[in-house]
Amino acid sequence: MHYHGEQLIKELTIRALQSRIDVLKMVKTNQTGHIGGAFSIAEVLTSLYFHHMRIDPQRRDWPDRDRLLFSKGHACAMLYSVLAHRGFFDPALLTTFRSFNSILQGHPDPAKTPGVEIAAGPLGHGIAVGTGMALSLRMRDVKPSSQSAPSSRASPARVYVIVGDGEINAGVIWEGIMAAAKFRLGNLTVILDYNGIQQTGATADVMPTEPISEKWKAFGWHVQEIHGHNVEEILGALDRADEVHARPSVIIARTVKGKGVGFMEYDHRWHGASPNDQQFAQAVAELEREVAAWQK
Repeated sequence: MHYHGEQLIKELTIRALQSRIDVLKMVKTNQTGHIGGAFSIAEVLTSLYFHHMRIDPQRRDWPDRDRLLFSKGHACAMLYSVLAHRGFFDPALLTTFRSFNSILQGHPDPAKTPGVEIAAGPLGHGIAVGTGMALSLRMRDVKPSSQSAPSSRASPARVYVIVGDGEINAGVIWEGIMAAAKFRLGNLTVILDYNGIQQTGATADVMPTEPISEKWKAFGWHVQEIHGHNVEEILGALDRADEVHARPSVIIARTVKGKGVGFMEYDHRWHGASPNDQQFAQAVAELEREVAAWQK
């Protein structure tokens, strides 16, 4: 278990807040996109890309890079902000979000956007695809760095899959969960963005999934539940998942839809709505005050 200092936690939290401002500007500019589910996953994404994952924006096809599969693809505005500031492409391109001929499509596309690992539009496929990737990495021959170095059968790379709680209504999710457990994929970690709200209302009303932890445990996974906006808890859970080698891990991140803007929080109408001028100004001001408070 690694020690995570206060400065790191502060930096990652500020990055998450600033990416929320990016998302607001992206959606406002073109009056299209998904804010609520992008805001709920901000701290998880910044913790992964700016601290935890083994990645190199200059070597995007590095065989032993960690992979992140953003299965809840409609919330990709947050992913794009994080990728841009991590160095995968110019942040100036964020304003082209969902425009014709932009590299930043409304759902992530690896053929267009540097750093995107899989296409994600139809929900539910991330865990099944991640299971295949993790199994392949475990079986892959890793070329030694020198002739004298011993070869290893398994790649050190890990696969991370981010899914939404509305998304887990899909049956293919549970097929992927079963397969990952069968193959005992210790190099696979799923983060469930459990914000309790989906497009048409509360997930408990649309399709109840509780007791969620017990369900994943019954499928043979290592399970953790955390506060999904607490960077220290996120980093600790990711470290613990790395230490589990004989089965896949899931981190159930209890989050808030629309987190960071008071009038958006817990409101399913902000799943895919765009702010007007007054709402935009109010939301940006609220987030900027929070950034200033963390910078003190």
